[in-house]
Amino acid sequence: MRTKATLAIAGALITTACVGPGGRSVPPPPPGRSIDAVPRPSGTSIPPRPARQPVASTPLSAVPAIAIPGATSAAQAGLTRAADLSTLPVDAAKAASALEAFRISCPSLVRRTDTSGLTIATDWQPACADALRGGAQDAVSFFRRWFEAVQVADGRAFATGYYIPEIKGSRQPRRGYVPIYGRPTDLIEVDLGAFSPTWAGKKIRGRVQGQALQPYFDRTAIEEGALNGRARVLGYAADAVELFFLQVQGSGFIRLDEGGVLRIGYDTQNGRDYTGIGALMKSRGLLGPGQSTMQGIVAWLHAHPEEGRAIMRENRSYVFFRELSGAPQGALGLPVSGGATLAADPKFVPLGAPVFLSMDRGDANGIWIAQDTGGAIKGSNRFDTFWGAGEEARAIAGGMSARGTAFVLLPRGSYERWRAGQASVGSTPRP
Repeated sequence: MRTKATLAIAGALITTACVGPGGRSVPPPPPGRSIDAVPRPSGTSIPPRPARQPVASTPLSAVPAIAIPGATSAAQAGLTRAADLSTLPVDAAKAASALEAFRISCPSLVRRTDTSGLTIATDWQPACADALRGGAQDAVSFFRRWFEAVQVADGRAFATGYYIPEIKGSRQPRRGYVPIYGRPTDLIEVDLGAFSPTWAGKKIRGRVQGQALQPYFDRTAIEEGALNGRARVLGYAADAVELFFLQVQGSGFIRLDEGGVLRIGYDTQNGRDYTGIGALMKSRGLLGPGQSTMQGIVAWLHAHPEEGRAIMRENRSYVFFRELSGAPQGALGLPVSGGATLAADPKFVPLGAPVFLSMDRGDANGIWIAQDTGGAIKGSNRFDTFWGAGEEARAIAGGMSARGTAFVLLPRGSYERWRAGQASVGSTPRP
């Protein structure tokens, strides 16, 4: 899900560029026709529920620490021991949901390499063994027994929200509908790490033209028909704006006119950089007070179709989908849970780890499980909370923009082991 194309909704749109599960992006038009020539049909979408207004909350104070600019991992950013979990206001219902999500993560946690460098697989074995046994202890006691809270960098957190959108569409082309493309047959992905260790982890995408690899078609070219005959059309969306936002989310449901649902998820994208259109609109004074939410942006784009199309095209990134079956999955390849899963940067938070958020809006508070990633979710203390599917999820995620403090919950003893390791290589770990 987010790992391939998840991009925080309002946050990614307003602040920068998410995918996720792996990266994330955008869509095209019926073969042989430009999207410019396709009028948006009236009555094809139900006006979204307004963004939920936040209930104010006072965040806990972070542990005093200095953020290190340019840090590329938790080890570089610095780690500080935070308050004991017994002193933190852990909500029982939220903890119970987090424990269920944690159980799902355990099979991956106990065998995968933690790219943040904070833990090793064996650190997680005692807690996972207890969680999978499903003992009689309550969830709050479980987390307090097995985990200790640490703060990465200065702990100053920013959280947005994402959800699984549902839009109207069809299996067959219809007037005004726009195509939903699968992976193009001529799209090439190059692992640069295969050519030089200095490029490890970096990829580029493009297409071969003659003897050279060229950048792949951007959004404008795709919407004007560049993919004719190059990519399978999975279906057609009734609303180009809604499809744009589905691409930002990275996965979603297409409620088919013929009956039934087509579920799609991120496959890949065109290799172009993602541009958050909300930031553009805000900088140009197009969004008034209260409009800097996903719902406000969608309303403006629908009210100004020509200008809106041009703005969407400034995001040259474009996402290609594949059909999915089964439960929605995150970056771990495991099911994600609304209200319990969040996306984080795996260089700063171990994927599968619990994270305690104390934010300035109440619905973001509590224990979450880092089961996903996103293209806009980069750096320490940047998170994207997942809310599931449906209008309620959309109403919460679309307006989610919370600031406060984050503590990562590590298995007891792993912080001291990590600290000793840092000292052995000459680093000066924090207390």
